[in-house]
Amino acid sequence: MLGKSNVWGGPLEINVDPLRWGPGLDRAAYEAPSDEVKQLWVRRPDMVEDSKSTSYCNKNSISTLVAIVTILAIVLLIVKLKPLHHHPSSPTLDNYTLALPKALLFFSAQKSGKLPANNNVSWRGDSCLKNEQVGGYYDGGDSTKYNFPAAFSITMLSWSVLEYSHKYESALELDHVKHTIQWGTDYLLKTFTSSANSTTTIASQLPAANTTKCWIRPEEIQFPRSALHCTTCPALAAETAAALAAASIVFHDDTAYSKKLIHGADVIFKFATQGLGDKYSGVADPPSAFYNSSGFWDEFLWGGTWMYLATGNSSYLKLITSPELAQKVGSKPHSVLSWDNKLPGAALLLSRLRMFLDYGYPYEQALKKYQNQMDDIVCSYLPDSKKFNRTKGGLIMLNHGNPRPLQYVVNAAFSAKLYSDYIGAMYMPGITCGGKFYGAEALEDFARTQVDYILGKNPKQMSYVVGFGERYPEEVDHMGASIRSEEGKKYGCGGWKWRDSKKPNPNVIVGAMVGGPDKLDGFNDLRSNYNYTEPTLAGNSGLVAALVALSHNATSNGIDPNTIFYSVPLPWHCFSCKKH
Repeated sequence: MLGKSNVWGGPLEINVDPLRWGPGLDRAAYEAPSDEVKQLWVRRPDMVEDSKSTSYCNKNSISTLVAIVTILAIVLLIVKLKPLHHHPSSPTLDNYTLALPKALLFFSAQKSGKLPANNNVSWRGDSCLKNEQVGGYYDGGDSTKYNFPAAFSITMLSWSVLEYSHKYESALELDHVKHTIQWGTDYLLKTFTSSANSTTTIASQLPAANTTKCWIRPEEIQFPRSALHCTTCPALAAETAAALAAASIVFHDDTAYSKKLIHGADVIFKFATQGLGDKYSGVADPPSAFYNSSGFWDEFLWGGTWMYLATGNSSYLKLITSPELAQKVGSKPHSVLSWDNKLPGAALLLSRLRMFLDYGYPYEQALKKYQNQMDDIVCSYLPDSKKFNRTKGGLIMLNHGNPRPLQYVVNAAFSAKLYSDYIGAMYMPGITCGGKFYGAEALEDFARTQVDYILGKNPKQMSYVVGFGERYPEEVDHMGASIRSEEGKKYGCGGWKWRDSKKPNPNVIVGAMVGGPDKLDGFNDLRSNYNYTEPTLAGNSGLVAALVALSHNATSNGIDPNTIFYSVPLPWHCFSCKKH
């Protein structure tokens, strides 16, 4: 639950194409595709049948007879050689597709409040019905709710749907992930006066009452619990706006709900940026025992970008491309997308705007800067880079050997694969890192090796996703999973005997990605050591995003080019582009 972003390095310059762009205008190292190519982005390729045929005119009956005899001979030979019993093989699903529904199921195990009938986690029941805000998700192994990482998790899930909805649909998980998102957004709307035109406060977290003295199932918490509120918390508010805005695009076909989400996003983003101007200094979010934001400017950039994508309002575009905000955000080229650092995510989204819609002046300079940063970020993940160490087993140490590395790894894997898909969609050859050229496949290879490590290709030969593979953690640090659930049986604070037991959890929390190994590829499967064995919402949301990005699809392995642009007006000069 704790974590800080570590960032180093400087900007990466990209070559100019003076023939296309003219003197003095720097562009990324790619040639924009033609209008015909752009139109291909929005059309689903139809199955094309090669109908070439050649007609023959037989000159005499002898040649006709010879042809008939030849055909009969071939048919007889085929029948003779054909096996007597032929069973068509079913398509083999890759590990990413197999792990995806499990990773999503983790969110069902984290639900708080009145559970739906189809929750599909037999050992979970209704819980904490007397909370100030009922619903939402528990953050990790206890019954706490932290709205900052929870909102980030919903943003990540929504982003993955907007890019890869066809893959979710092929895996029969689209409805599942959309339900998961809506359970989170319904709760976020309760944390402030989302139906009004303004708000003066937002709930930040629901602390776990007495859980430091009590190891207890959330189903047994029958007493009221009050949330902590704040009147000045720009990072939390901007992240909440990002979650609601991103989800509004996911649910664009449900007009009423989408409008409800957009309205709430607008209210809370105004609350986040109240008084924003050239001299705005702001006040940091109130300190918390966990999940303290190290700053809020990256959330302004991230939240503002999602607000623009959700509304198409040019005022947001002006905000996120303003030199003032860029200066405040700063340059963090070797950083990692996480619940506390949104710059890499915002840079990737802004690169998408530049690559696909080509805004030009007056936005080009800012968009170019963020794409340069994105290039530098993914370059730092590649094996030739010295920015981050790797374990002997190949896991990149994005948090520099500190505990719980996997939550950072999955976000980096998703970012790298997504950027490689952007490059592929634009027919770009690749990127240049320190003078060396890398094809888009290098970014995908990085993503695959890291997720493969998590799924079991590691020195421990152990999957770090519970329920996936033959061997996985059994003593997950999770109250609900560790205490036997028997109808009518209550343990209260007597649950400590379960926490301290050396036996596997009586309830398997399928799909939970634990904190992960240490810098020596070591892993202690101990319930009492949360650094190794506790799962979190933020970690699993990144896992889901990486899995769906890497999964294979029978019809397409790339992105959905236009869904995310549903509400964005095309630039004036992009008259031949189509979005919907």
